[in-house]
Amino acid sequence: SDPLPKPAKEFYQAKNIGFSGTVVVNGQAKGVVLATGPETATGHINRLTLQTMHVSDFEKGVARISKFILRLILVTLVFVFLANAVLKKDSLNLFELIIFSIALAVSVVPEALPAVTTFSLSRGALKLAKKKVVVRRLSAIEDLGGIEILCTDKTGTLTENSLTVAELYPNSSPETLLYANLASAPIKKNQLEPFDIALGKKLSPLEKKKVKNFTRLAEIPFNPSRRRNSVLVKTAGQLTLVVRGAPEIIMKLSANLSTTEKQKINQWISEQGVYGRRVLAVATKKINDQKSLNQIELLESALDWLGLISFVDPIKPGVAAAVKQAAKLKVKIKILTGDSQEVAAAVAQQIGLVNSPAEVMNGENLDRLSKVKQSQALEKYSVFARVSPEQKYNIIKLLQEKYVCGFLGEGINDTPALKLAGVSLVVQSAADITREVSDIVLLNKSLAVILDGINEGRKIFSNTTKYIKSTLASNFGNFYAIAIASMLIDFLPMLPVQILLVNLLSDFPLIALAADNIDKSELNEPQKYNIKDITIIATVLGVISTIFDFIFFGIFSRISPGVLQTNWFIGSILTELVFIFSIRTKRFFLWAKPPSLALLGLTIPAFAATIILPLTALGQKIFHFVRPTTTHLLLILGIVVIYFTCTEIVKLAYYKIFNQPNNDETAH
Repeated sequence: SDPLPKPAKEFYQAKNIGFSGTVVVNGQAKGVVLATGPETATGHINRLTLQTMHVSDFEKGVARISKFILRLILVTLVFVFLANAVLKKDSLNLFELIIFSIALAVSVVPEALPAVTTFSLSRGALKLAKKKVVVRRLSAIEDLGGIEILCTDKTGTLTENSLTVAELYPNSSPETLLYANLASAPIKKNQLEPFDIALGKKLSPLEKKKVKNFTRLAEIPFNPSRRRNSVLVKTAGQLTLVVRGAPEIIMKLSANLSTTEKQKINQWISEQGVYGRRVLAVATKKINDQKSLNQIELLESALDWLGLISFVDPIKPGVAAAVKQAAKLKVKIKILTGDSQEVAAAVAQQIGLVNSPAEVMNGENLDRLSKVKQSQALEKYSVFARVSPEQKYNIIKLLQEKYVCGFLGEGINDTPALKLAGVSLVVQSAADITREVSDIVLLNKSLAVILDGINEGRKIFSNTTKYIKSTLASNFGNFYAIAIASMLIDFLPMLPVQILLVNLLSDFPLIALAADNIDKSELNEPQKYNIKDITIIATVLGVISTIFDFIFFGIFSRISPGVLQTNWFIGSILTELVFIFSIRTKRFFLWAKPPSLALLGLTIPAFAATIILPLTALGQKIFHFVRPTTTHLLLILGIVVIYFTCTEIVKLAYYKIFNQPNNDETAH
């Protein structure tokens, strides 16, 4: 209730204000309402959340690819339609040309993309569910794979969020732990203070029996202004005052400490502070006056010093290993915490994120910097202490200008930053409004589980881009070949119904790419939808496809329309099917991880159906095929083998020049 020495700039500094949502543990007070509703700190956080719009990176990537494909199809179709209309004006069948154009457009659209992505994402969500991770937005799994920076809080994610007794001061009395427990608050609604829980767990069975021999007569609960609590207990007719609290306060009240001993105590406290530990001091006093029950505070002098106990919030097992794994995945970990700089530094040092407390930036100091300097500080520092909700929001906002960010939070004050982040992760115990804006809910608050999700997201991204590259290269190759061929002859190079069947049989196995195996090099770093890379590789390999389509055209167009249409149909599908096994890896296909059984299981029937269907009466009647000869089939198969060899050579050359994969690949 006392005035502050200087205006508070951050929430944690405003010790004379009770914020909306604060839980009162004990005591009585009268207060003055300063603000209500949207004018409160919580209201401001809620307003910031509502004003924040979020579009996932997955949605942005798919939108860019869709626009690119749509524009290319429209421009090409208009050109093909007009060219045919001009070149064949005397023998133009307008209706046939319109149907042919529509079939061409349908053939090049990657209509299986929704199925591939949905199946991939659902499969990924199922895997994560087994690790107690609930995915609320499916596309967030793929977004996880693109995370470059993961911002997280400290408590509960990196630490256990439960205090444990770390050490006793070497010169402490053997009874320090016993009397510290006697000063613990009585159980209220089955809840204990974290300090009391830690102290209780440290007691030996014999000490627990001793505690039961004491009767609590009176107490003064802990008070921030007193920085201590006092308890008057009785055993075997002897009254004892137990005082427990801040070391500097208890030292002043103790009578049995020399200057030298005080120096040793202060040095030990400083050492514990370096490790981010909290220290509690304990002292006692024998009371002979039986009338002192209501005068405890007057007795708090000339105490007998017992000792010191340090507490630590232990680092979760595997966190240090997870930080190393994140580095291997090229994901930077940044800690955003409301805790003090010393505690944040101690935890960060233990998990290998920083080497010294000097590498921790205070939120207040960050605010003093210009925007340019703030961006530089965000690049330099990995730990930010004493950060407010607005500061968390601004940190995420600045980082997202250059990187894809994930953010793990749980409190209401994390909500704006969560909604802004590329991927928002919360724990099961998070506030309702926080869970509402989240993409992923962790039933177990673990950094390692998040990294598993990142790995899974990269697998999904890799398989999705495999499909996009495969379908664009193959479909555009056939698209341009058939479109150009239609202008060179006075009949259709392939009937509309045959074009649609080509599309069906070649796209059907591509769905299995969603469950394909991945090379390790695909998981080594964050991935983004690079339209330029996809366009170049699809165009280069599409040109190879077009060249081989014209080889089919050149060989069979002079025989008869039916022979050209049938054999080109077979050649088109077979080249697309073998192309899948080339484009699915950046490595030589025999050195890559073998294809999944699902991919083989769908490709082999499609391969067989392509050859068998034209030989059947059904294929000849419905799809107007001409029965292919054995010589033609062998010739087609030979061309397909040469085509596969050429695509492998061009693919390997392209990735060697532009995107060389790592040599230390191990199959996943």
